[in-house]
Amino acid sequence: MDRIEAMKIFIAALDEGSLAGASRRTGRSAAAVSRAVAYLEAHVGVPLLHRTTRSIRLSEAGERYAAACRRILADLDEADRQAAGERSVPRGTLTITSTVFAGVEVLRPIVDAFMAEFPTVNVRMTLLERPVNLVEEGIDVALRITHLSDSTLVAQPIGEARRVVVASPRYLDTHPRIDEPADLARHSIVTMQHMGLDSWTFPAPEGTTVARSVSFVPRLVVNNVQAAVGSAVDGNGVTRLLSYHVAGHVERGALRVILQAYEPAPIPISLVSPHGRLAVPKVRAFADFALPRLRAQFARMTLAD
Repeated sequence: MDRIEAMKIFIAALDEGSLAGASRRTGRSAAAVSRAVAYLEAHVGVPLLHRTTRSIRLSEAGERYAAACRRILADLDEADRQAAGERSVPRGTLTITSTVFAGVEVLRPIVDAFMAEFPTVNVRMTLLERPVNLVEEGIDVALRITHLSDSTLVAQPIGEARRVVVASPRYLDTHPRIDEPADLARHSIVTMQHMGLDSWTFPAPEGTTVARSVSFVPRLVVNNVQAAVGSAVDGNGVTRLLSYHVAGHVERGALRVILQAYEPAPIPISLVSPHGRLAVPKVRAFADFALPRLRAQFARMTLAD
């Protein structure tokens, strides 16, 4: 069996959620679909799928292999279009990733507008709170809010995000003053694990090189930005998030930024792609379309001092 064709069937099965769905999508018999997957598994020497009577699930090796298949098939499609003289026309499926909040609140409206402008480009947007290897997982573009160290990526700067401590006016008016980080130890803390589960670190005081750390027993631990924001808005405690998470609530007066003088350095926001991907028309078109809109949106969400 042709390996590229087997890869197409394998990806169709993943997209449809079953071997039967792949059969309908590709117009091949159920037996042919099963043979294609078995052929790939025999070729790589490990199971790629866990099968049940109604569904399929990728094995750990299958996750890596599926990402590679998507990348290979996308590159082949691009090569075909270039050979046909369509290099300058954005088309095909664009794969994008971001954190959940930034993806929903900032990136998704821009993606919708991009698709309206470029009807020959489809978008697969994956929103995750874990680091994503763009090359291994076949991602064209990522919105990253972090200090970048991966030299295999091309980064285009968008702006910066501040790490801010906030609470509702009602909470602040009914609890002891918070004038310095050490005061937080006496307060109800709403926290997220990646922002510091049981302590928050602040820059070193002037004249020293040792960062100060404030330990606490959190009143509430959540794994979702909206939950942390909602609890703080309702007056249940103090939380630490990124400036764009809370900008709208601060602007409306539902939250107040405190301890500004003790904030760490801002975190860069970038649009990143693997080396060479910006030469692909759909990726170049999205970067050109999205960058000015992302910069304008994040500029509105930085919170003025």
